[in-house]
Amino acid sequence: MIILGLDPSLSCTGWGVIRSDGSRLTHIANGQIKTSTKAPMTERLALLHSEIARVIDEHSPNRAACEEVFVNENPQSTLKLAQARGSILAACGGAELSVNEHAARLVKKAVVGTGGADKAQVAAMIKVLLPGAKVAGADAADALAVAIADAHLGSK
Repeated sequence: MIILGLDPSLSCTGWGVIRSDGSRLTHIANGQIKTSTKAPMTERLALLHSEIARVIDEHSPNRAACEEVFVNENPQSTLKLAQARGSILAACGGAELSVNEHAARLVKKAVVGTGGADKAQVAAMIKVLLPGAKVAGADAADALAVAIADAHLGSK
């Protein structure tokens, strides 16, 4: 089973691809898609869509997993996250790829053992669970964590 993990964000979306064979996990690829804050919203969303579509085309995952949206104190931030997430999910839908959604706390608990883990703890566990993987950054590490959690949790 090849799983694409997604950590959506308008500014920097992380993605990670793993192979799950029973309890054995293997790193395939990961990366980050950064958009310019100076670019129009439509351009930023189109970039996210096309880059995720490219990743799907390149790695042919069997399914995807994405963090559920969470509500920020700033409604504008929540709206921008939802728009980015919609663009990413549309790319998955266009490839007829099913998507499991997992809460961030559940992902952290599945990977680190506690739902309150910080980014550094998640990144450290990625190094343990996927030895030798060169991780593109914190958002890519989070996306790999989503894929790992999905390998353990599967569909809700």
